[in-house]
Amino acid sequence: MKKLKLTLFSILIYGFIFPSFCTAVDKITSQLISKEIKKIESEIIRIRRFLHINPELSNREYQTSNLIASKLMALGLDVQTEVAKTGVIGLLRGDQEGFTIAVRSDMDALPIQERTGVTYQSLNNGVMHACGHDVHMAVVLGTAMVLKTLKNKIRGNIKFIFQPAEEGPPAGEKGGASLMIEEGVLKNPSVGAIFGFHVWPYKEVGSVLFSPGSIMAGSDRFRILVKGKSAHGAMPHEGIDAVDLSAQIILNIRTVTNRSIDPTFPVVISFGKIEGGKRANIIAEQVAMEGTVRTLDKNTQTKVKRLMEDVIHGTAFPVGAAYEFEYTTGTPPVYNHPELARLLYPSLYSAVGEENVEELKPVMVAEDFSEYSQIIPGFYFFLGVKNPEKNTIYPLHSPYFNPDENCIPIGIKIMCHLLLDCLQQQENFIEQIPK
Repeated sequence: MKKLKLTLFSILIYGFIFPSFCTAVDKITSQLISKEIKKIESEIIRIRRFLHINPELSNREYQTSNLIASKLMALGLDVQTEVAKTGVIGLLRGDQEGFTIAVRSDMDALPIQERTGVTYQSLNNGVMHACGHDVHMAVVLGTAMVLKTLKNKIRGNIKFIFQPAEEGPPAGEKGGASLMIEEGVLKNPSVGAIFGFHVWPYKEVGSVLFSPGSIMAGSDRFRILVKGKSAHGAMPHEGIDAVDLSAQIILNIRTVTNRSIDPTFPVVISFGKIEGGKRANIIAEQVAMEGTVRTLDKNTQTKVKRLMEDVIHGTAFPVGAAYEFEYTTGTPPVYNHPELARLLYPSLYSAVGEENVEELKPVMVAEDFSEYSQIIPGFYFFLGVKNPEKNTIYPLHSPYFNPDENCIPIGIKIMCHLLLDCLQQQENFIEQIPK
């Protein structure tokens, strides 16, 4: 990966010429942050391991919620519980007047049987923190602990959001970021910008990956039911072959989208499931197909649905076939606000060093943090957790996933720098947001 083109030297010169863009975290404050992180590091590691031992599925994060709420209350924060079922919000009020910003962590685990063999392996059969949400919670909780001791440095308020059901709520239930927003997480007081991150097992511990603009994909789902006419396999002219039509639909969708959408706006359409037919010598009457669509642009996300239906209709209708088409719009792309990114590049550099900040090419996985960044400016980065020497090399959603815990103090330091610097820069960015 390329290092970010904007060098630390140029940022420092820019800050000297335009002092309003200098960071709030000076050398002394940075040392205080590091000192406070050292004090809590062992406690935060214990909390992370407790969360890992006791993972809970989406909208069922009861024990997780109770633990997080108790820790935030012990810090003296204003705490709300049972937001979007099991979500928790902690509000830290700074000693100085200013705006409100937020940092968000997800809470839920996955239905995966853990096979890491670590001493703090999951005790919940078939449930595992295989996506690093336990690390996310530890970092955000640790950030609250550190910044509580630096209230005099905070120009405004910081909301610490612990969100359930990022992996998606159970069938028939609402949940996740959209329900948090619906229940007012960005109000009272209004939030001007929001921060988040994800552990990234594809880069070494100490690495930070970031870039402005869309960095994660919007994720939609679809289902197509092709309705033909059954006939003997030796007499295909007497039927309408749903298998053949399905094959044509798949190929036509790929062709049309490749030719109708600007190639600089990527689209990934994957057919993950096809079912149809009863016997080898019977023309299939019906074929059902399911899949996913990934895009990096909201307009493209909207356009794909129309194009797909046009293709399905144009393929089925001329031969007398019928069809059903269900398209479920999911999360939009995760978008890093360019102006917020420009202001806070210096914060990343000062937290971990210029040599450890890398440019992130967009990835086609999805995250419902995007629901927040569609409403208010967002800043989302990836934190390296790979360490071959400790065999922490396995990918997200693997039963062997085991991030190096040395990433936790690094993540806390980054968040402290970002949040303090953002509030320091508020006149330059979020002055239009009401207090």
